[in-house]
Amino acid sequence: MKQLLITLSLFVFVACEQAPKADKANITAAKTVQAGTGQAYIPDTATSRVEWIGTKPTGKHHGFIKLAGGAIYLKDSLITGGELIMNMKSMQDLDLVADTAMKNKLEAELKGSQFFDVQNFPTATFEITEVAPYQPAKDGAVTLLHATHIIKGNLTLKGVTKNISFPASITIENQEIITTANFNIDRTQWGITYRADKSLQDKLINSQVNITFHVKASR
Repeated sequence: MKQLLITLSLFVFVACEQAPKADKANITAAKTVQAGTGQAYIPDTATSRVEWIGTKPTGKHHGFIKLAGGAIYLKDSLITGGELIMNMKSMQDLDLVADTAMKNKLEAELKGSQFFDVQNFPTATFEITEVAPYQPAKDGAVTLLHATHIIKGNLTLKGVTKNISFPASITIENQEIITTANFNIDRTQWGITYRADKSLQDKLINSQVNITFHVKASR
């Protein structure tokens, strides 16, 4: 009985911190990207950003990445294509602001070769391949609140390109496109496998990373 309690306690400890509950991005091989047509809407790099949450058995960290540029194309109220460029060197942690040394250490690790290798891959890109009206899930799976569309696009990280799809909320008004999305994604699909082996127990870093897009683009 004692051994069973120890085993159960270890399981609870290892499983205690998981990626936030969110839609799971569907990942497939890269798809052909068509040039967008219509009016170009340029992302506001001062307010648009990609937020992230990484988890491990002993806790979690969250932060953001700034956009470096891009464009979203709109024709007859339909998004026809576009690209978002992320400045990987801008990656910052938010939960360690009171501990400068730990904040700097974590950011250096994330920007290093074992994770995103920003020296060799200073930007990441998301190229839209399709935007379709959202259809409610029939299986009761988690879905972004107020989702209006399904966005598909090629995400390139560290030179690896995969197509991902996820629900999003898109509003178009006053010559602005505002897009929000929240989903979980498996980092190992892009070859970022550092400390993803579950046998590492308390040294594990969850392969599922939570991503939130906040993008505002205007003409």
